[in-house]
Amino acid sequence: MSQADKLYRNYFLEYASYVVRDRAIPDLIDGFKPVQRRIMHTLFEMDDGRMMKVANVVGATMKYHPHGDSSIYEALVNLANSELFIDKGGNFGNFLTGDGAAAARYIECRLKPFAKKVLYNPEITEYVNSYDGRNKEPVVFPAKIPVVVIQGTMGIAVGMSTSILPHNIFEVLEAEKKALRGERFKVYPDFPGGGIMDVSEYNDGLGKVAVRAKLNASDPKKLIIEELPYGVTSDAMIASIEKANSTGRLKIASISDYTAEKAQIEICWQRGVYSEDMVDVLYAATDCEKKISVNPLVIVDGLPKAVPISEMIRFHAKHLIEVLTAELENDKKHLQERLRARTLERIFIEERIYKRIETEKTAEAVKSTIIEGFVPFEAELGGEPLSDDDIERLLKIPIRRISLFDIEKNKAEIAEIEGKMKEIDYNLSHIVKYAESCLTEYEEMLDKDFFKRKTEISSFETLNVRQVAVRNMDVRYDPETGYLGTNIKTGESLLKVSPYDRIFYMKNNGEYRVVNVQDKVFIGTEGIFYINYGDKDVISKEIFTVIYRDRIRDKNVYQIKRFHISAFTTDKVYSVVSGEKAKVKKMSLWPSAIISMKFKPGYGYKIMEDTARFADFPIYKSPNAAGQKLTGKELQSLSIRQTRDTSTTEENTQPSLLDGLDDKNS
Repeated sequence: MSQADKLYRNYFLEYASYVVRDRAIPDLIDGFKPVQRRIMHTLFEMDDGRMMKVANVVGATMKYHPHGDSSIYEALVNLANSELFIDKGGNFGNFLTGDGAAAARYIECRLKPFAKKVLYNPEITEYVNSYDGRNKEPVVFPAKIPVVVIQGTMGIAVGMSTSILPHNIFEVLEAEKKALRGERFKVYPDFPGGGIMDVSEYNDGLGKVAVRAKLNASDPKKLIIEELPYGVTSDAMIASIEKANSTGRLKIASISDYTAEKAQIEICWQRGVYSEDMVDVLYAATDCEKKISVNPLVIVDGLPKAVPISEMIRFHAKHLIEVLTAELENDKKHLQERLRARTLERIFIEERIYKRIETEKTAEAVKSTIIEGFVPFEAELGGEPLSDDDIERLLKIPIRRISLFDIEKNKAEIAEIEGKMKEIDYNLSHIVKYAESCLTEYEEMLDKDFFKRKTEISSFETLNVRQVAVRNMDVRYDPETGYLGTNIKTGESLLKVSPYDRIFYMKNNGEYRVVNVQDKVFIGTEGIFYINYGDKDVISKEIFTVIYRDRIRDKNVYQIKRFHISAFTTDKVYSVVSGEKAKVKKMSLWPSAIISMKFKPGYGYKIMEDTARFADFPIYKSPNAAGQKLTGKELQSLSIRQTRDTSTTEENTQPSLLDGLDDKNS
């Protein structure tokens, strides 16, 4: 490998690693991609409880994010539209219609208290230098809930991608409680636009879901789409419906879009078409039904990994314990510092140690006097000697505070601190119970009506367009022009088809072919013997019988061949006979029949007539078989009579299309 190749390989791997970890894939701990984390960090820094221009937030975030303002703006809008952490002011777009948000200078945002409660604690957060080294940014937030499961995410990196669907926050928090207790649980996606969802193939986030629009078909002449599938806008839905209408799958008189805060697309049908008949067609032929594949790829310990949804929640249950333990221990440390400060202050004033330093001339003497004064009270200080910080704090107490010192108030404050420390010790010893109470507290901070489940979980069979296509188009054949199709105006209707059908036809000369439904296709003027749908299951059940004349060793021989057709390729022309001198004389679909033959006089035949039965000849699995000899004598006429079986005949009520021998062509 050359030096250039090595450099290229190393640079590519570094770039790919950067895109995966620092741009496209969220971290499992806080559920954010880097740009989202930097936006939240900026909002925490700027937060004063009031609305801020999004343009200001975007500008401030650029201190941390090196990829420009447009990526920050789009990420902020998406974060705000999840309604979880950010309050919105102004037009942030409409996910139902696909309309974008207003410009950053026209819209405002601010943090919700919920965001600080579940994400923010700088004292237990690890920070690193920003890209230019001028600022500090968090590695990850110490999130107490599985944000990536609740909000969902999508991202494309080098050679990999992530797709996690959003879930209902109340269901996720309840699942996290069950994970804390070691109980089993299941959670399923929940989409802001509602709709209907089949989760039979969800596989804990590793499979796929089928989603459907919610349709109101109560009016037979008018159908209303009331909820859209996830990821489909009203414009995209209408475009798919109009496309289905233009290809003949639907028969629409008009379509109107009244979507605003809720989806409402109204479809009016043509005369003779009713809503109940069109529901399945809408699901099969339009965006009213979609399948969404999921891939829960997240960053775990610096590496991308596909993690099932339930495993993510169990991870966060353990992580919640770790975060709460760190917070409690940190709070206890602060309380211990406050308790020591109040105790030092009480002893310093109550025991009049401050009086002893009034006559001291040097700083060293003052320090020694204070240390000596606290020696009898080391037990109250936990056996810890005074530090330089303790002495400095005592010397900064103003004389006014000393003169107004309230011993009872000090004792009450110490008692309060000790009470809080006991509460922290209790919570640390009952950490799982405390974690559950915290999750309950988070639930109480949320709007139950707004965050209630919107997507209905159901079970349904995914339909394809062939299953529900309406066969309402006439296939006609014009023997004068030789054209076959749905746009032929002359000739009788031979078959009713849909745009998704294929047509099998066999001509009178024995040629056959399968073609897709078309406006018109030239097949020739020989005439059609047989036509049907081009499905192998349909065609393979037919028994074709062909009587044809072939010239073998300079002698005309009449052959008979009975066969099935079980294999064919679309648009390829086949023939039931082979050779230029082979000509079809009769074809039949009857399962059993008697063949009557009259021979030409003057050839020295003693027997001028003869018969044969279809049952006397085998049925081949393919039309490529050679067939068997029917007669070697010259025929004057040939007729076929249908029979119920091989022994009883009945009147020929269904003559073959080639009834009667064409001597001119023979």
